[in-house]
Amino acid sequence: MTLVIAPGRPPRAVPNLVCVTTAALPTGLRVRTREVDAPAGGLLALLPSARGPLSWVRGGEGLVGWGEVARVTTTGPGRFAEADAWWRGLVADWEIADEVGLAGTGPVAFTSMTFADSSPGSVLVVPRVVVGMRGGRAWVTEFGDPTPVPTEPVRPSRGLRYADGDLPVAGYRAAVAEAVRRMREGELDKAALAHDLLAVSEADHDPRHLLRGLAARYPTCWAYAVDGLVGATPELLLRKRAGTVESRVLAGTVWPGSGELGTEKNLVEHRYAVDSLVERLQPFCRALDVPAAPSVLALPNVSHLATDVRGRTRGDASLLRIAGAVHPTAAVGGTPRTEALELISALEGMDRGRYAGPVGWVGSAGDGELGVALRCAQLTGPVARLFAGCGIVADSDPDTEVREAAAKLRAVREAL
Repeated sequence: MTLVIAPGRPPRAVPNLVCVTTAALPTGLRVRTREVDAPAGGLLALLPSARGPLSWVRGGEGLVGWGEVARVTTTGPGRFAEADAWWRGLVADWEIADEVGLAGTGPVAFTSMTFADSSPGSVLVVPRVVVGMRGGRAWVTEFGDPTPVPTEPVRPSRGLRYADGDLPVAGYRAAVAEAVRRMREGELDKAALAHDLLAVSEADHDPRHLLRGLAARYPTCWAYAVDGLVGATPELLLRKRAGTVESRVLAGTVWPGSGELGTEKNLVEHRYAVDSLVERLQPFCRALDVPAAPSVLALPNVSHLATDVRGRTRGDASLLRIAGAVHPTAAVGGTPRTEALELISALEGMDRGRYAGPVGWVGSAGDGELGVALRCAQLTGPVARLFAGCGIVADSDPDTEVREAAAKLRAVREAL
């Protein structure tokens, strides 16, 4: 049991919250959103320093934030519900003046949740300042009176050298081979296995440098940064807005020169991912629209099979509570879910942290957008821990999966 101290509220006890910190607030608890001119250099150019930048930007639109009003970290199987309860309780005591009224206006929290229940570090961060753009309109959301923040130049990563992470390439190849063996014996149908790689710079990495590089190379992906996790994901886990919920499922991958995307192996892998999402999403929806066949999403380094699912929600379940039911889909976990997660833990032998977990933002009404934290690196001082993974089925070839993971790592390596 941990005491939660929220600005303007008495302490209250909430089970399984690991840590809560709050930053000092200006006098009063008024949050104001007002319209502003679109920033000439784009949203990412506004981030003033390398300390804790927050981002959810795609094609020049989205949200960036800085400063910190409050944060919560959670762990365990109830982390989504606990974070949601904390956020709703916090917002309930604020005086909100939203003069714009678009998705992403009013107070928001940026969030990044761990892949595994047992991993520490799932976090919601409430920024002091948020700037957003949508449909050609721009706004700023601030707590109290505006306060100037010194602007620091963006520092590129220099003198990079690479080192093995917790699961080197040879270990990853062996893990894939063992997973294939177990699948052919009928133990499970699919598991998404990953490995890591360290990129060490001469000085601390500046997350804004990586963010800008990823956003420039992958404008159709969501460039995100939350608590040191920086990446660009093509996969929208959930978007909740105005009585609808949407998701983009990605599974099945090729890269230049690697073959055809529409193979039986890729189609089977993709179907597992779609079915697992639909099964978990149905209890929250009055109706679901699921395309009969996937489309193709082409990116500079790889192409994916993609299915966009859309539903009409029922009840008042928030984005975070729905995410807690949906995560992890078979795209990043496997089928059946329990057996796949046990296999991932046993064969990877590493803590994924927030890689492959939900990342994005939540609004004061329980709406928002969450992607799957792919094509990312966890930045800790001069060390960037990169991740990449592949969906493994009985027809997978270990050498091919190693090459696929390397193709996915290209996104962050080139941006660094």
